[in-house]
Amino acid sequence: MKKVIVLIPLFFFLLSSILLSQDKDLGVGVILGEPSGLSVKYWTSESNAIDLAVGYSFMSLGTGLGIHIDYLYHVNDLIESEYKLPVYYGFGVRFSFPDNENTVFGARGVFGVLWYPENLPIDLFAEIAPSFRLLPSAALDFGFGIGGRYYIKF
Repeated sequence: MKKVIVLIPLFFFLLSSILLSQDKDLGVGVILGEPSGLSVKYWTSESNAIDLAVGYSFMSLGTGLGIHIDYLYHVNDLIESEYKLPVYYGFGVRFSFPDNENTVFGARGVFGVLWYPENLPIDLFAEIAPSFRLLPSAALDFGFGIGGRYYIKF
């Protein structure tokens, strides 16, 4: 538990320095899946973003706090549609802090699709995310998520 208390403030400090270093759009919303909770997305360029989710993890080794952070690449013209439907893929890390269990750490891949409504500062997304658990023991896990975010300029 002491690790959680030290790692979480450090994690958010590092994330805030990344987010506040440039003038780009920031999306804040919800994700339902693994974990279910807060979803934050920060665009670093027209086709790249950093994605973070913090919430309640219920599918891994046990229930408790779940966090993942990914670097994403977006392909805007893969799906032909009258709507903006970029496909994205990326990689990142995942942490879980199950109740009464050891901390879980792993590498994560992600693949998903976004929907941007015309003239609204929101997105809706669906993603799948296989991950390779490295600690406390090696194993393959599978995550998923659906959600939405509201975008603000700062």
